[in-house]
Amino acid sequence: MSDDQALTGPGTQTRRTLLTGVGAVGAAVVLAACGNNDGGSGSGAPTSGGPAVPSTGDAGGGDRQNAQSLATTADIPVGGGKVLAAEGVVITQPTAGQFKGFSPICTHQNCPVTNVDGGTINCTCHGSKFSIEDGSVKAGPATKPLPPKDIKVTGDQISLA
Repeated sequence: MSDDQALTGPGTQTRRTLLTGVGAVGAAVVLAACGNNDGGSGSGAPTSGGPAVPSTGDAGGGDRQNAQSLATTADIPVGGGKVLAAEGVVITQPTAGQFKGFSPICTHQNCPVTNVDGGTINCTCHGSKFSIEDGSVKAGPATKPLPPKDIKVTGDQISLA
């Protein structure tokens, strides 16, 4: 028996009636979220829906030198490095004071590299290893080096260039 054929008593709602009501409420919520609460015609700039902006730096417009800092020089060990997957970079320090940036994606099958250890950037998906000095392949199956990423060091702060 379908919802249309169901016998209902006074005050009883069918599943179709209930779901239609829920759909209407959902649509109203979505439309309200798209509205403009400034009393204008709705032609103003949107106030939401874009990517979240991290709350770094000085909201008052002061010195923003460190606003995009990925790491400090002390965070990157000499002869090693750090994978910053969320930021899309691996930062290494092959020799004291020399910092390099590389893509965090293995050139073999696009797995993310997982760590920097023993002088190499390592992908544990299939065992590829890359030089911390220039991203060249130290062990396959990868055959292409990790692409470099431009970084800059300002004081003790490291950021993308």
